[in-house]
Amino acid sequence: MAMHWYVVHAYSGFESQVQRSLKERIERYGMEDKFGDILVPTEEVVEMRAGQQRKSERKFFPGYVLVQMEMTDDTWHLVKDVPKVMGFIGGTGDRPAPISEKEANSILQRVQEGVEKPRPKVLFEPGEVVRVIDGPFNDFTGVVEEVDYDKSRLKVSVLIFGRSTPVDLEFGQVEKG
Repeated sequence: MAMHWYVVHAYSGFESQVQRSLKERIERYGMEDKFGDILVPTEEVVEMRAGQQRKSERKFFPGYVLVQMEMTDDTWHLVKDVPKVMGFIGGTGDRPAPISEKEANSILQRVQEGVEKPRPKVLFEPGEVVRVIDGPFNDFTGVVEEVDYDKSRLKVSVLIFGRSTPVDLEFGQVEKG
């Protein structure tokens, strides 16, 4: 049998604990040949705090753990009996369905992109009102015109002496109004 990716529903906030417990059980029962990767889908995010750029991890599917495994009665019971696991997503109660290769690849690619290029924690939309908190335009408010996530910069239209002026700012220089 071939290995497929399955989505396991875990208690929210306990995904890493479920991942650890699952790896320990697989080792204890000597079933390493029936399991592949076990991962909690996360991506790295960047935020500005007190002028410092801080990186943290954010789960993009909270409450779920991806398990690459060969589905048999033994492997099914091993996963299902892990503490804090509610069950599998998809299929029937006793016959879970794997996610498609396409879905698995898109999730794995998103995890990889999150490692290579962290995303900003706060997402901005054109037309949104923001307040400038750093730089020469401190305490001005403006409207977001363009967002460049690759460079972490915004073009904000600020009202200066009654005229709307476009200003190029970094994400860390503004906060949502």
